[in-house]
Amino acid sequence: QVELAESGGGLVQAGGSLRLSCVASVASGRTFSSYFVGWFRQAPGKEREFLGVITLLGGTLDYLDSVKGRFTISRDNAKNTVYLQMNSLNPEDTAAYYCAAGLKYRKYDFWGQGTQVTVSS
Repeated sequence: QVELAESGGGLVQAGGSLRLSCVASVASGRTFSSYFVGWFRQAPGKEREFLGVITLLGGTLDYLDSVKGRFTISRDNAKNTVYLQMNSLNPEDTAAYYCAAGLKYRKYDFWGQGTQVTVSS
């Protein structure tokens, strides 16, 4: 069992940056480094978008085209934390952002509650 908690969202002007954190509480018997972690977002009235995934050893894969070069996923397994660094934000990035974890690549069994990011023009 994994519990995830996102933080770091807020209101930012276009062109600004935010760093989201996803902190995991992992049940005994497993370690956080055993889990792939993905980031997603969902804007009102729109479908959820997959942003990218970080592998067990910190490799990042499959960034959404619209965020490539602007968003970076990283992890610190010692802190049970995955980060989403977001630069050059624009109003189209406004959404609730979620992290999710799973033992298999792109199969997510555990989800956080989300953190809101609002980008003003």
